[in-house]
Amino acid sequence: MTETVTHTDDEPGAAAVPPRGRGGRRTALIVSAVAVVAAVAVLGALGLGGGPDEGPAAPPRAGSLVPVTRTTLTERTQVDGRLGYGPEIPLPVKATGTVTWLPEPGTTAERGDTLLRVDDRPVVLLYGTLPMYRDLGPAAAASGQAQESGRADGEQAGQKPDATGDGSTASGSPAGGTGGGQDGTRTAAPRELKGMDVLQFETNLAALGYTGFTVDETFTARTADAVKRWQKALGLAQTGTVGVGDVIYSAGRIRIGHSGVRPGAAVGENTLTYTGSARKVVVDASAGDASWAVRGTAVRVRLPDGRSVSGRVASVGKEATAPEGGEGGSGQQAATVPVTVTIKDQKSLGRLESGPVTVEYVGRKAEDVLTVPVAALVALAEGGYGLETARGTFTAVRTGLFADGRVEVSGAAVREGLKVRIPE
Repeated sequence: MTETVTHTDDEPGAAAVPPRGRGGRRTALIVSAVAVVAAVAVLGALGLGGGPDEGPAAPPRAGSLVPVTRTTLTERTQVDGRLGYGPEIPLPVKATGTVTWLPEPGTTAERGDTLLRVDDRPVVLLYGTLPMYRDLGPAAAASGQAQESGRADGEQAGQKPDATGDGSTASGSPAGGTGGGQDGTRTAAPRELKGMDVLQFETNLAALGYTGFTVDETFTARTADAVKRWQKALGLAQTGTVGVGDVIYSAGRIRIGHSGVRPGAAVGENTLTYTGSARKVVVDASAGDASWAVRGTAVRVRLPDGRSVSGRVASVGKEATAPEGGEGGSGQQAATVPVTVTIKDQKSLGRLESGPVTVEYVGRKAEDVLTVPVAALVALAEGGYGLETARGTFTAVRTGLFADGRVEVSGAAVREGLKVRIPE
C-alpha cells in the first residue's frame, strides 16, 4: 500500500495517464491510501494496535535516546525546621542572697567558670548529672554523724534522750553524750563523708588541676586541703567545705540564656536560664505523619545559604500540640510533635546561630529496580503510561516510585539497557 502511495504522477517513469473515465476512481484510491497511512501513524504514536505490550512501528519522533537503567530510588521528603540552641532552662541556683553579678546572654560557660555571683560569692559550674543536695566537707560529716552517734550511744545505754525536758538524760548527762570526757561525756570522732556526690565533686576538682587526694567516694582531709587551694584561687575563705549553693552541675558546657532578675535583686527560681552549647534543629512534625522521626535516623539539613549538613534525630516529643489559631479541619492531623535534630559537625554550620532551615529525610525506597527519566513517560490513549523505543514503537509500562527525577518502570517488554526516547 505504501508503494502505491509513493508512486505519484509527477515522478519520472510514472505510468501513462489513464483514460478520462477512470480518472475519478484513481483519485479516490490515492486519497483513501493517504488517509489509512496517517491513521496508522497516529495509532502507533498513541500506543494503539499490536499486542498489549508493544505497538506497531511508526516514524520516530525527534528527541534523545536514553537507556533503561537498574538502580535504587530513594524518596526524600522535606519539612521546615528552625536552627538554634533549644529551649532555655532555668539554672538550679541554690545559693541564697542578693544577685551581685550576671553574665552576658550568649556567653558559653565550661567547667570551673563562674555562672553568677550571689552576695559577691561565685557560683561555679561543674560537670555531672547528680545535683548538689548537701554541703561537702569534713565539718559536714562530723556534724551530721556526731548527732547520729550520740543518739545510738544513748539508746544502747538505756537512756531516754531529753527525759528531763532540759536536754539532759535521766542520769543527768547531756542528750547525745557518750561519756569519756572530764564532764562525763564522750565526743564522737569525726568520720569521713561518703557518697556518689563526693566522687562526682572530686572528679571535677582533679580535672581543674587540684590534686593530692584519691578520687573516690570518700571526702578525706586531703580532699579538704585541695578544696582550700581551690577556694583561695576563687577568692573565698579557705574552709575546706563546699556549700550546697556554691556549685551547679550540668552535663557539659552550657550557653547562658536570659536572666529573670537584675543585679541587686534576690535570687529566685528564674534568676538565670541556660541551653546546651551545641546548635541543633527543632522540627514541628505532623503528629499523623511522624513515623520517620525515630531516634538515630540520619537526615540532611539545608541551611539558608543553600549548603547541606548532616544531622541525626536525637529525640521526639511525646506530647502533641495543636498549632496556634486552633486545630485544622482534620482535627488531630493538625497537631505536631517536636523533633530535635543534632548536628555533630558544628563547624559545618559556620557562624550561623539561628534561622529557618529545611530538614530532608528518607521516605520510601525501591532497591534494584528498572528506572527511566520521568520525561520519558508517554501518556497512552487507553490509559496509563508507555515508553517510545528507538524503532518508534510504544510499549506499555507500570510505574512505581518517583524520586530524583526518575521513575520505577516494569513490563513484559522492559529490560535493562533498552533505549527509549525522551520526546522534545
